[in-house]
Amino acid sequence: MNLDSAAEQYLQLLVAAARPPLQELSPDEARASYDMTIPFAGDGADVASVTPMTIDGVPCHLVMPHGVKVPGVLIWFHGGGWVIGSGPASIAVCRDLAAASNCAVLTVDYRLAPEHRAPAAVVDCVGVARWVVERGREIGVDPSRVAVGGDSAGGNLAALVALELGDRISHQLLVYPATDLSMSHPSIEENAEGYLLTKASMRWFIDHYLSTTGISATDPSVSPLFADPKRLSKAASASVLVAGFDPLRDEGIAYANALRAAGVTTELRRFDSQIHAFFSLRVLIPEAGDAIAWGAAAVGAALSR
Repeated sequence: MNLDSAAEQYLQLLVAAARPPLQELSPDEARASYDMTIPFAGDGADVASVTPMTIDGVPCHLVMPHGVKVPGVLIWFHGGGWVIGSGPASIAVCRDLAAASNCAVLTVDYRLAPEHRAPAAVVDCVGVARWVVERGREIGVDPSRVAVGGDSAGGNLAALVALELGDRISHQLLVYPATDLSMSHPSIEENAEGYLLTKASMRWFIDHYLSTTGISATDPSVSPLFADPKRLSKAASASVLVAGFDPLRDEGIAYANALRAAGVTTELRRFDSQIHAFFSLRVLIPEAGDAIAWGAAAVGAALSR
């Protein structure tokens, strides 16, 4: 497949801007650089409300769709390599997902590394999800219809939450998820340079997240691909999206295959002409709209049962 022309134009803009590589930046500098891309997600769809709240000590925003009294809810974990990004920065995508799925979307502002290394992000995300499945009616959502989802590092966190909570989760939407922090798949080398996320920047993220923790990159507490098949078998049905020009492509495919082998109903959608992060670049990359629509339809169908 050829690289999508809109994605190629975006990459050319980045080259022209001559920004330093991510791995040459401090975490604060990288966060500021990332925040400059937030407008590329657009304003998001019209929804009934967006409400800030704190759940289990973690800042969150609840996006409610129009016309549904007690909707099911997708708990969304933003991407950013466990180091950059934020819940508020993902609200446009959450608005789009809420409007298209007819479900509420709760975006979680979990703690970031290196100030809070692993397993802090996992602890936050599991805590919020557990609260929702136990007490969701307190915020106006149906605690018996809960999905989890996220992009990149957020997909990693969603997969880990789905493993932890098992049948209390109805579905998982994993958008180019990081599932193997050992970086051992061919696409890490094949797409090592030139497609936004690089091998070097992925190493920078993982080092900030895991260094000094004593947690191995192959520990299933951070790399869901290494989970025991019996544990995988108890996870919710899954929709997994991968991008062709992405270092994380093959580990996303491998996780979809692992879930299927464990007996979990899993749909894999390949956007072969796309780059990492395109899902949140709807203003610049029109195919992001197709990806969001696909993910929203999967969540809406799963939570309508």
